[in-house]
Amino acid sequence: MSAVANSVYILSFHTYKIMKHFSYSFGYKKNNFDSISILKVRHLLLGERVALNCITRASGIATQARRMSDIAQGTDWHGEVAGTRKTTPGFRLVEKYALLVGGISTHRYDLSSMIMLKDNHIWSAGNITQAVKDAKRVGGFCTKIEVECRSVEEALEAAGAGADVVMLDNFEPQALHPAARVIKDKFPHILVESSGGIREDTLFKFMGPHVDVISLSITTQGYQTVDFSFKIQKQGKNPHNPRVQTSL
Repeated sequence: MSAVANSVYILSFHTYKIMKHFSYSFGYKKNNFDSISILKVRHLLLGERVALNCITRASGIATQARRMSDIAQGTDWHGEVAGTRKTTPGFRLVEKYALLVGGISTHRYDLSSMIMLKDNHIWSAGNITQAVKDAKRVGGFCTKIEVECRSVEEALEAAGAGADVVMLDNFEPQALHPAARVIKDKFPHILVESSGGIREDTLFKFMGPHVDVISLSITTQGYQTVDFSFKIQKQGKNPHNPRVQTSL
């Protein structure tokens, strides 16, 4: 996460390379920056809280993402765990970067990365087939199209209309896997994504041979931050701040 801290100071003071080394243990026990500063103390302190706010949040996202990545890697599942489009306004770049650091996919970065057709788009266009047709006309041959589907019938219509990805939204595991098999049997090239209501502790239930992507909004909306502090090293001063057990 040194890149996050660097960015804060670069944007604030046009100064480069604040952090020399960043050590982070995903065992949640060791969090340590070894820093080298080429800034005045005044500048360091002006950027302290902004840098810490960004690092604690980004590290929380990366920590949770790593746990999910470890869950996936501990199985023989071939697919990818991903975040979603549900990011914090103005903070998307940092959150997407944190997902990559944690070892999972970011999903699309913005509206230009892939066309995603949800119920509102489909209802406005009239039906799935027409919505995909309209999207293809606008996006051209180089833009992928994903359709959010609530049933196997909708997914088959989307695949038949030329969608590249079908998202099976809010499917419980017992409904997801048979549906994904039917879709893959008829359209082997299509990517099947599962999303909606998936948690870290239930992630493994959604992994299956016909599911290519599992996306979770909690990756950027339900994470716990990682606590960091900012200390200037000064001879004779103890940077540690233990909890006070007695006051008298």
